[in-house]
Amino acid sequence: MSPVVIILIVVAVLVLILVVGRGSRKSSDSLQARLAEYSMREQPASLEEIEMSMPFSERVLLPLVQRSSEFMVRFTPARTLESTRHKLDLAGNPNNWSPSEFFGIRLIAAIVLGLLIFLLLTFVAKAEPAAQFGMTALFTVLGFMLPALWLGSKIRNRKGSIIKSLPDALDLLTICVEAGLGFDQAMQKVAEKWEDELSRAFARVLHEIRLGKIRREALRDMAERMDISDVTSFIAAIIQSEQLGVSMAKVLRIQSDQMRVRRRQRAEEKAHQAPVKMLFPMVFLIFPSIWVVLLGPAVLQVMATNLSGL
Repeated sequence: MSPVVIILIVVAVLVLILVVGRGSRKSSDSLQARLAEYSMREQPASLEEIEMSMPFSERVLLPLVQRSSEFMVRFTPARTLESTRHKLDLAGNPNNWSPSEFFGIRLIAAIVLGLLIFLLLTFVAKAEPAAQFGMTALFTVLGFMLPALWLGSKIRNRKGSIIKSLPDALDLLTICVEAGLGFDQAMQKVAEKWEDELSRAFARVLHEIRLGKIRREALRDMAERMDISDVTSFIAAIIQSEQLGVSMAKVLRIQSDQMRVRRRQRAEEKAHQAPVKMLFPMVFLIFPSIWVVLLGPAVLQVMATNLSGL
């Protein structure tokens, strides 16, 4: 099979997953718009009109995901569902998926990719039955694994974003607390200042505190949802200072200095890794091009001289 066809199939499956994810939760704005539209009508809309007015993702894809989710939950252990829930929390709850919906999307991706490969091998490539079975099974497993790989990429990107923005957020927390604000008000300032993963995490902590959760429990839950050593040590220091009565501003100042030292150390580590990472592109991509440019004319002259001598 052509690599271009394989790439197109993988892209189609990823687009399907994205469409399903965006349609897995209804938007409040679209709901309000439909309600306003129906309230302005003189005659009530029929059931068919109501169904046809809904987006394709809500009419077809969302029920398909729900049925596949119900099927997958029957055969998925509770420990696996809890692990998937934790991974979704680490990724920032993309598209507000539940573990059952995520497994349903994985099942749909596996079936779609396996079916596409089977049809291509049967009607386009006309491969042998053994090759059809092997490639179909391989791409079915690949389709089941693609959402998990995407989720792992989301987790890594979110952790990198949090680690990058943590020192600046601690600086702002320190300034606000030293200026006389409480720690909750300082977190509110961070949530208002930026629009990134860390600010959204602080906003969620404040929301949980308003709902009645104790602040140290909300902070511990935030550290668990991030699973980053820097955040865990920062939260532990904040909780310890609250319990022992230590000055919050002093603790934040120390944590801010430590985070900046760690960020500088990470930058130095990446700078030391750069020559090793550049070695393979230079050997396999840059050096061959240089050799062709430098030695190409000489090789052509030698070949022309040998041919003239013969």
